Amino acid sequence: MSETQRDVAREPEDLARLFNERANAGDAEGLVALYEPQAVVAAGDIVATGHDEIRRFYTDLLARKSDFPEPETLPAIRNGDLALTFARLPNGALSVESARRQSDGTWRWAIDQLKLKPIAKS
Repeated sequence: MSETQRDVAREPEDLARLFNERANAGDAEGLVALYEPQAVVAAGDIVATGHDEIRRFYTDLLARKSDFPEPETLPAIRNGDLALTFARLPNGALSVESARRQSDGTWRWAIDQLKLKPIAKS
């Protein structure tokens, strides 16, 4: 499916919903389209930089995992064309991203920090 046929993020909060839909559909190309061309994806350490590496990362992830639970999307914090987006997963982990408004008015992630684990309670 081409980018013109896919839903696009009109607001930064749309990115988490689109991610969840595309991940559950096994759509690696659709996931890549949510990121800027030189975006960085991290899971603790940086695991992918740029569309080619992000594509490889998600192709591998989708081959190993088939269920992506719907996150609770928290309101974005905006400053002009930049936004911090947040999603809380059912297990309490957070995903935190930096999104940027594109020249066409849509939003894409520039930095994605996957799954920050909650602090264990004593």
